[in-house]
Amino acid sequence: MSYSPNVLRRAQARLSQRREERQARQEALRRQVYAQLPRVAEIDRLLRRTMAQVIAAALREGGDPTAQVADIRRKNQALQRERAELLTGHGFPADALDDKPLCAKCGDSGWVGSDMCDCLKVLCTQEQIKELSQLLDLGEQSFDTFDLGCYSPEVWPAWGRSPRENMEKVLKICRDYAQNFGRYYFNNLFLSGSTGLGKTFLSACIARTVSENGFSVVYDTAGEVFARFETQKFSRDEEDAREARDDTRRYLKCDLLILDDLGSEMTTPFVQSALYQLVNSRLTAEKRTVISSNLTMDDVRGRYSPQIASRLEGEYRVLPFFGEDIRLQRRGRM
Repeated sequence: MSYSPNVLRRAQARLSQRREERQARQEALRRQVYAQLPRVAEIDRLLRRTMAQVIAAALREGGDPTAQVADIRRKNQALQRERAELLTGHGFPADALDDKPLCAKCGDSGWVGSDMCDCLKVLCTQEQIKELSQLLDLGEQSFDTFDLGCYSPEVWPAWGRSPRENMEKVLKICRDYAQNFGRYYFNNLFLSGSTGLGKTFLSACIARTVSENGFSVVYDTAGEVFARFETQKFSRDEEDAREARDDTRRYLKCDLLILDDLGSEMTTPFVQSALYQLVNSRLTAEKRTVISSNLTMDDVRGRYSPQIASRLEGEYRVLPFFGEDIRLQRRGRM
């Protein structure tokens, strides 16, 4: 799972804030209890120092501390029982002063070994949705708000079906793909059609649903993606090159990449190479990708190398979009 540095940084900052707030609440409670029950404060001081003192004394004398440790353990257990009775007798839980992290799994660090803990993943998901909302203007865009009424019920002879019938099928596939992400029988989608037919809207719906289910999602335009590959390779500015490497790593490693507007970029030999690396690397790693484009598959074959075209044709489910431009229709009603 590969979240952007900004997403991870904001999520970790929120986790750190939660940890500090918990510690502040715990300290305030400790001061309250100590003020009300001085004996509890005295017991805590005894518990902190006795074990260390006994072991240190035994080591200085060169003896075996086992017997003394057993004795002090019995005394400590008695102190702990007294402490618990004092707390519960005055309306506090017996473990009120125990340092309990909000997440027992990771101790509020966000990591279990080298693996990200679920608590940090939740925060990353929330921050990722905020970031996607800014990029895609998610707003109220969802599968439930997708308006099939914008598509004509009249059959288009060239397609043998109406735009509405076609979009009913496209909508179902996109919804099933997002809701069953990682388990759906199509790993990759290619949304093909003219502007103003809902490709970006459905891409946003997919991004929202997949992200809400805890997967890392990266959205970017084809032009920006290839520009980052170019900066990574050719920039002489060390900081720019490092940031571009981070971006390209996310493009390659994220659970879902949404590549918007393929075909709008200048198709140079470098772009051909970068696109092949992107598509082939993600297929090899079994990472999912959604591509939207004004290009048909015939256009793809004419524009890109045979290696790229064969992978897009063979490994992507092509979803055609056709009909009248929705945005123009809406302007006409205004």
